[in-house]
Amino acid sequence: MNYKNSLAHALFLILLLLSAMVRAEDGAEDAASADVMQMADDTDMAAVDPDTPIVDQVQSLKQKAIELNRDLFILEEDLLFPASTQFVVFLSVDVGEFFQLDAVEVKIDGETVASHLYTQRQAKALYKGGMQRLHIGNLKTGEHEITAFFTGVGPDNRDYKRGATQKFEKGSDIKTLELRITDSTKKYQPEFTVVEWE
Repeated sequence: MNYKNSLAHALFLILLLLSAMVRAEDGAEDAASADVMQMADDTDMAAVDPDTPIVDQVQSLKQKAIELNRDLFILEEDLLFPASTQFVVFLSVDVGEFFQLDAVEVKIDGETVASHLYTQRQAKALYKGGMQRLHIGNLKTGEHEITAFFTGVGPDNRDYKRGATQKFEKGSDIKTLELRITDSTKKYQPEFTVVEWE
């Protein structure tokens, strides 16, 4: 399904949904049901059962609109960030004893590309195994350097700021890096590393 067809399909579903809702509000449930079936037949969509209540038909159309919206989002990302230049940075956290995350700043080749200040709820989600996409963008092929600064509360409830730096090679495929924060029970300190996904 190409981008223009997806967009046209999404617009059709939205118009169909609005038409059905307006008709249902006017008390013309049977007429709305007939319109939905006629429009579905006209566009080679799956036939709507005339015995299905209008509320179920509207719910089905909402679900299709959500699925199309997801497809459009994926297509948009593919257009904006082609695989040959796409560069993604994720953050994962496996701590709790030695570090409480407050903020992260990411620089690529000395230029800030992402920064985030965390609420307690967001930090807890990361501690429970969540992973955050900090940055998605385009990067030319060649050698680059990523630097990440982590701010928070460290051992003994002291303010803590550390960094991690790594050089990496961007090829012709998608490049994905993961910033990992882990507890080191040997050192009684948090560790900050940059991991390249294969």
